[in-house]
Amino acid sequence: MQAWQVEDEPPPTSTRGRPLSPKGERTRRRLLDAAEEVFAELGYHEASIVKITEAAGCSQGTFYIYFESKQQIFDELVADLNRRVRRAMSDGARQGRTRAESERLGFKGFFRFTAEHPALYRIVRQAEFASPGMLQRHYRTIADGYVGGLRAAMAEGEIAHADPEVLAWALMGVGELIGMRWILWQDGPGAVPDHVFEEMYAFILRGLGAKGSETRGSEAPLTGAGERGTER
Repeated sequence: MQAWQVEDEPPPTSTRGRPLSPKGERTRRRLLDAAEEVFAELGYHEASIVKITEAAGCSQGTFYIYFESKQQIFDELVADLNRRVRRAMSDGARQGRTRAESERLGFKGFFRFTAEHPALYRIVRQAEFASPGMLQRHYRTIADGYVGGLRAAMAEGEIAHADPEVLAWALMGVGELIGMRWILWQDGPGAVPDHVFEEMYAFILRGLGAKGSETRGSEAPLTGAGERGTER
């Protein structure tokens, strides 16, 4: 089955355009991880380069080797989270033998990633005001990859014919709000409960007109729906 095509990340460079050494790449990664933590906790406007460098355990001078500004590291962080969540979805979906299986495994990959990185929700919402172009890019790259897989499944007769772009955005909305309710809005790291996943999955199969969806329901659970996993 066709899955999301996740482009390889271009080799990172310094702000002067120089290739980074392995140590430099690790430092840059540490700064991005610190930025994820700081932006999620404080929000874009309250976050600062000082707080990011403190969380990363490096100096402000070191920060400017890799990023030119708070805006740039924020934009890089949105792009980084986008690549990583698409990879988690793709790694799951490509194991499916049918579109229905790909949907199930892709959603499991998405929920595992967001359970491990709940900051994704907060940071993407901040982008609406801090970087609208990055917000649109985040959602459009996910939707574009979805459309191809849905179109291929329609051609194979696995799901009903419909506008694949509309379906892609509808499915994205389902996943985002289910994850928000059961992962983000918890007192600690959350996970989508099995019964919630099964209800959602049955709803998706009916909406797609997938083969066998007329007999699939929450009364026939599929094991492992709420399992936590590790990022690839």
